[in-house]
Amino acid sequence: MVHDRTHARVWRDLGLRLTGPIAQELAASFDSFFARADFRHSRLQRLRKAANKITEGPHWKLLVSGPGRNHGELRRTLGQDLSRAHSVKIICAYFLPTWRLRKELLRVCKRGGNVQLILAGKSDVPLTQFAARRLYRMLMRSGVEIYEYQPQILHAKLFVFDDIVYVGSANLDVRSLRINYELVVRVADPALASEAREMFDHDLQHCRKIDPRSWRSARTLWGKIKEDWAYFVLAKLDPYLAGRQIRLLR
Repeated sequence: MVHDRTHARVWRDLGLRLTGPIAQELAASFDSFFARADFRHSRLQRLRKAANKITEGPHWKLLVSGPGRNHGELRRTLGQDLSRAHSVKIICAYFLPTWRLRKELLRVCKRGGNVQLILAGKSDVPLTQFAARRLYRMLMRSGVEIYEYQPQILHAKLFVFDDIVYVGSANLDVRSLRINYELVVRVADPALASEAREMFDHDLQHCRKIDPRSWRSARTLWGKIKEDWAYFVLAKLDPYLAGRQIRLLR
């Protein structure tokens, strides 16, 4: 794994070097996506199933998803892994998970596990930051630890569930999980998970922990209004309009 924290104007991102069959599958999936993602989709293209695909190797899965019917393999796989996890560490640029994934995060805490989130302290899309903050109180009330990364704009995506590591293009937000074209690699490997946890713990040193006791009192009425509005736009309005656009173009 490689990441860049060398300059304040450089975004915090993450890369995973892949070789062998998984790299070939990833390249082929990218080419397939590039061919599908024409700006002017035909009606027949809109009617086809989403680009959901799972390619598996001995210890890895390539999860591919895109707009269309039956878009949900990534959500289902994440939910299944979370339902069994006891240690959850997530670095995410845009955080607005589906209700089911939120419940799975809370269940990890309820069964005695630990959930830590590193989210954006600086973002290139402030609206997503406001929407995510609307969920903080509910999550922290159940024991989820939330940290905001401070030095740079956060763009990394890393999910570590016990010894399972997810790296790819997808955020835990509505667009990634329901609409966008996404490529995500899931690797079940203790050594890679250990390296990922070390990277996560190192990033914690550059984060501000959100204190549950002071979070409620620190929020202003104007701040709450912005959070509610951002949540409505990104969690409700945007998915509705995107879905309506697809239906109209069929």
